[in-house]
Order: sequence, then structure tokens, then C-alpha cells
Amino acid sequence: MSDYADFFTRGRAALLAGAATYERPLVEDGMRWGAAAVLRPGGPVLAELIDLAKSVGGAAGAGHWVHGRETLHFTLRSLERYRRVIPGDDPRRLAYAASLDEAAAGLPPVRIELRGVSPHAGGVLAFGHPVDDTLTTLQRRFAQSLRTRGVAEFESWVRDRWYVSLVHFATPVTDPAAIVAWCDEHAGVPIGLAEIRAAEIVQAVPTGDGLRLNTLARSVLVG
Repeated sequence: MSDYADFFTRGRAALLAGAATYERPLVEDGMRWGAAAVLRPGGPVLAELIDLAKSVGGAAGAGHWVHGRETLHFTLRSLERYRRVIPGDDPRRLAYAASLDEAAAGLPPVRIELRGVSPHAGGVLAFGHPVDDTLTTLQRRFAQSLRTRGVAEFESWVRDRWYVSLVHFATPVTDPAAIVAWCDEHAGVPIGLAEIRAAEIVQAVPTGDGLRLNTLARSVLVG
């Protein structure tokens, strides 16, 4: 996207100015880490992302959430406030799943080129660049399906920047210059093309030193 360079510049400045933020423990009804619709990259791209996350995690130091195989993802849409328990027969959960199935029907895999990283106040991410309009079509159809079912109120804005978070800061950042230096070195790194064949509804579950994302529903993208 055209604003990625500006995002990098602003994120870099925020860290160097000591304006880093960090994750707090998840709390019931909190605004962050509620159920969400996500796309998880796999294959060689996932391996590259895991290696990058480990590398920047080393630069960031101990205590942060370094994302791995089970947590690296693009967020299609956040759906609600955090709930520790989401029963299998929960009406909203069922509505999310039906909406995602409807949105994904007939669509081919989502293809996103991953290239470049950026610091920001809350962590470090890898930029995603969709190679066609499949992702925005899925996004638009999912929003419409959620509205039809009356469960679209949580996220009213339209995402137009796509990324995979590599690290979320989970304690105060003690050496922002090291993180910025790592991001400068990897600013334009080619990561690879992700071809994503399913979208998921997930629930974040604390693990003590980070999160895992449990799949609540899955919709295939097979064209």
C-alpha cells in the first residue's frame, strides 16, 4: 500500500521517542484479542516468517510475545470483545461461521506477497501486498454477511493495510534502538508469496508466555 513507507517512518520514530506500548493480560470484555476472522499463511512463507520472528525477538529481548506457527496470521476482521469462553452453540459464533462460509463460497485462494518489515509502537510486523482483488472481495462479502446477521457492529472501519505481526511487546522495551536497527536492516526483505486456502474464526487463548489461536470455524477457499 502507498502508506507503508510512512507507517515505517512513524513507527520508527515512536520507538526511538520511547513511546512503545505493551500488551496487558487479557481481561473479560476487553477490547483486544476477542474472536476474529483470520488468514494463516503456510508452507515456505510460514517458515520464513517464523525465522524473522525469532530473529527480531532476539533483538527485542526477553519477555515479549514472539509469534510462531500457531499465531502468525493476517486479521481479516475483529469480531467482538474478549471472551474467555465461547460455547459451541453460541449464537454469535454460529453467525460468524455462517457469514464466513457465505463470503468464501466460490472464491479462489487468497494470494498475498509478503515483503518488508516495520516497527510500530506495539511491536514489529511484516507487510502484506495482495496480488489481486480476492482478499478485498472476501473482506467486502464477509462484512455484508455479518451485517445481514446483525453481528457486524464491533469493527466499523475498513482495513486497507495488511500485515502479519511478528512480535508484540509484552513488557517495557528496554533497547528500542536495537529493534529499530533490526527493522532498518530488514526493511525491504523479500519473504515470499502466501497462497492461503482457508479463512478461520479464531479465539485467542493465553499460554503464559504468549497466545495461541484456537480455530472455532474454518471456510475453504478453493475457487
